[in-house]
Amino acid sequence: MSIRPFRDIKRKKTKKIKVGPIEVGGDAPISVQSMTNTLTTDVDATIKQIEELTEAGADIVRVSCPDQSSSLSLKKILKYVKVPIVADIHFHYKRAIEAANSGAACLRINPGNIGSRERIKEILKAAKDNNCSLRIGVNAGSLEKDLLEKYKEPCPEALVESAMKNIKILEDEDFFNFKISVKSSDIFLSIKAYRALSSKCDYPLHLGITEAGGLTSGSVKSSMGIGILLMEGIGDTLRVSLSANPVEEVKVGYEILKSLNLRHRGVNIISCPSCARQGFPVIDTVKILEEKLAHIKEPITLSVIGCVVNGPGEASQTQIGLTGGGEGNHMMYLSGLPHHKVASNKIIEEVVALVESKSKELKTN
Repeated sequence: MSIRPFRDIKRKKTKKIKVGPIEVGGDAPISVQSMTNTLTTDVDATIKQIEELTEAGADIVRVSCPDQSSSLSLKKILKYVKVPIVADIHFHYKRAIEAANSGAACLRINPGNIGSRERIKEILKAAKDNNCSLRIGVNAGSLEKDLLEKYKEPCPEALVESAMKNIKILEDEDFFNFKISVKSSDIFLSIKAYRALSSKCDYPLHLGITEAGGLTSGSVKSSMGIGILLMEGIGDTLRVSLSANPVEEVKVGYEILKSLNLRHRGVNIISCPSCARQGFPVIDTVKILEEKLAHIKEPITLSVIGCVVNGPGEASQTQIGLTGGGEGNHMMYLSGLPHHKVASNKIIEEVVALVESKSKELKTN
């Protein structure tokens, strides 16, 4: 059965690089990233958070290295984690070298604020010696002084000029193993900057709306900005920046990709907002199901609709469906077809059992 017909998005073909074993760009799946918020020198806490992010589905995790103790701590951390680590570097070129030598898979730097060309050369040598990729991280909040003087304020043109200037620095040193971001907390500025940069180069682009805000507001802003760019075929990897548990960034990132049919992971629940017609408490049911099905990694579509107005139609397009009926008799659908009825007090255990069974089936196939 064809589940939920979608229009395909035609992605721009960019150069392909590798962040550890993860391919970024070209025809590789759009990867989801997050960043730890622990002290990197607290090795145990950082390892624990990286493991939580990996379990949530993070393909790549970024770790801040503000001082020598942090960059050297990477060597200890990398012994215990499986996901590739990006070292976040600002200003201190020695931190980048230390991180590369410690085993970081990628360095996030802004060549323009590193300093002299000789310092950049040293970073690139360390990156080449350790098979380490780079991300040019241009941010509206930390643009070079000369660009702020030229443009008077952060704008798309300033972000793109910074990116192109930094690209040239790397290209002049015969280094091409990098991706780029031009982030801002302003959605319109970000979108215009990414569009312009995408038209000027074919290096892989890292998408994000920086400093987007808390869980709700930040998720909305990120979905708008990142989603619009993805729909236009722009973007090869993304990070949703939230003032929240970093695990939430991964969850939202996957929800953006699932909504655009670009990647599928875990249970995609299609549910109604509920109304007076509902045959069971939809909101409470969905909340419980989200918690009980969070461990499922296989892509499964599940519809949870409170009544027969839209229930059968939604269920016909999902692998598992639940439609509210009268007097506690609710209809379960499998592969789009009515299958059996379930009582109100058995809904949770029945749906969980069916999803877990489908998960096992997908694993064996």
